[in-house]
Amino acid sequence: MDLDTFCRKIKENYPEISAKTDNIYDDYWNRLVQMEFSSYSWFESLANTLNSEMKKKVAADNYQALLKTISTEYDRGESGVMNAIDVAFVENLFWQVKIDDAQPYWEVMPENLKELYVGFHGQEPL
Repeated sequence: MDLDTFCRKIKENYPEISAKTDNIYDDYWNRLVQMEFSSYSWFESLANTLNSEMKKKVAADNYQALLKTISTEYDRGESGVMNAIDVAFVENLFWQVKIDDAQPYWEVMPENLKELYVGFHGQEPL
């Protein structure tokens, strides 16, 4: 599946977090100039939305299925999807999130996503 199709699938299957992500995306990317929608940039906004949820101490279990879906699609190996998950999504997770808030999310994060995170940052977010 290509990145745009995967983005639509996430939005359909996870409407609550997607609505929050759409707000963050629109605020960041469209506040000055209306831009064409980018699925790649939307996944960065999804990471930022999850970071916000971590900071609010929202239970990680609420997003375990989402993380599993992202992990499974990464393993399927379509290059555009893999790149967006690796660079736009995983690299931005846990940004400015306190260790105590990050830990529950790290514990439920699939191994392949953890490996991407550590591969980029050189360490766990804990």
